[in-house]
Amino acid sequence: MKRIRYTFNRSAIMALLAAAMLATPSCSKYTELEPINSPSENSAFQSPSSIELAMQGVYEAAAIGSYNGDKAAARGYPFGAAAIEQDEMRGEDMLNVAQFYAITYEGGYTTSSANNVNMWTGLYALVNQANVMIRGVQGAATAGIITAEAAAAYEGEARFLRALAHHELLIHFSFPYADNSGSKPGIPYREKAIISQDDVTEGLAIGRGTVAEAYAKLLADLDYAETNLPATQAKGLSRATKGAAIAIKTRIKQHMGDWDGVIAEGTKLGTNLTPAAHFTSPIGGYTLTASPETPFTSYKNNTESVFSIANGPAANGGVNGALAAMLGPADKGGRGLVATSPILYNAAFWVEGDLRRTLLQVNQVVGEKYAFSNKYRDYVNKSDYAPIIRYAEVLLNVAEAYVKKGNAAQALLLLNDVRNRSVPADKQFTTAPADLMLAILQERRIEFTGEGRRWPDIHRLALDPTYGTNGIPAKMKIGQMKLDGSDYNNVNPPTFPAAGGVVAYPYTDFRFLWPIPADEVAANPLLREQQNEGYK
Repeated sequence: MKRIRYTFNRSAIMALLAAAMLATPSCSKYTELEPINSPSENSAFQSPSSIELAMQGVYEAAAIGSYNGDKAAARGYPFGAAAIEQDEMRGEDMLNVAQFYAITYEGGYTTSSANNVNMWTGLYALVNQANVMIRGVQGAATAGIITAEAAAAYEGEARFLRALAHHELLIHFSFPYADNSGSKPGIPYREKAIISQDDVTEGLAIGRGTVAEAYAKLLADLDYAETNLPATQAKGLSRATKGAAIAIKTRIKQHMGDWDGVIAEGTKLGTNLTPAAHFTSPIGGYTLTASPETPFTSYKNNTESVFSIANGPAANGGVNGALAAMLGPADKGGRGLVATSPILYNAAFWVEGDLRRTLLQVNQVVGEKYAFSNKYRDYVNKSDYAPIIRYAEVLLNVAEAYVKKGNAAQALLLLNDVRNRSVPADKQFTTAPADLMLAILQERRIEFTGEGRRWPDIHRLALDPTYGTNGIPAKMKIGQMKLDGSDYNNVNPPTFPAAGGVVAYPYTDFRFLWPIPADEVAANPLLREQQNEGYK
């Protein structure tokens, strides 16, 4: 069969988890909160083996999802590829080469444009499958089918994915926590499976709440996951672990500006130490790989990747979604739709000799010459895992927090652990640069390019008076570039006129946020009254 993620029958999973899908028999509108009248959810939770199968199905929902309600046309929604691609296209460090991502890249999204609509529906479909899983394993434990400990571990995985999904919704559909301490409208935080008509009625009564309320629930889910998940998973880094929950909490608390909280979570993963060589986590054994390319060449098994979403030869985002297809050059088997922008490639802070330019960028000459990401290389099978969080991010998250708290020495150690493996010795920091915070933020742009971390940083820092963008930055268009590749020159970078590019959108522009989809507001009267301003 074409779309099988692990070694199991996908149709069996979908039958077992039919109750988790929110589609009606006639239209696949996931967020209309329609109950399912197909096989009972209970059939998925009658044995340990079927429960494991059901959990794998929730991960499949995270990786494959659907596109316009059609799972056969899935494009890696939400986390198999789409979240990374959309988050990059909302920022300025990667370049939209074709029309494929023009709506996201140029800010032309509407209540019915496909990419933002499918992110909303895919994320909430994942949330509901996670909620069905939670309800199912709780019942299975009560019935003695699995132990209470096993049920709690499965619930931890489901709550981890539920938190991840809700945070992705927050960074696109809500203003950042920094805007009035999270008092702006959040997103509906759904914690109950939609199974019956009563569930639908209850679900329709859940409004957006506030950003702060959503973050509190995110942390509650991740705290539960940390408490109940194992430190390691025999099934590899594509299954949630205790360390993954803690790592994501460093990200969540960073978005909240809770710097003491970031440091406290990082301490659990060893970021408070003074390492003889490299920082190493006592939980999970995470440490940076010697080369910056190893997390991408050995994406199934390396010491740095904390949590990734699995893709495989028979289950991936396909030619219209997979990371290698979208971000890789055509002459190597990709489609060459998203390149690295000269805005980042030529940036003065990306020093000459940095291995992340020589190893993780690749050029192409097909009509025009671009620099593409070389992080995702399986152009044939499209099996590259989608990186969700690496130990490098944990180190830089905590480094930022230490700067905020006045501990420049520890911040520099953390920054250097990430930076020094890639830059020549004569370019390494022996003392803290004059603006250590800026150096950390610039390092993030280099280290995580092509991994979808640029938009979250733009979002959380938008109002920062020193380091924020105050909105969506201006971007380049391919029409501004020459045909000979000379635009990629970090030694003598060319200048690009503002005319002909994508204009910046200030924070006050309604396009800073995505709209709640038209189908959602049509089906949900409460959310109809809570649509983001500027959209109808």
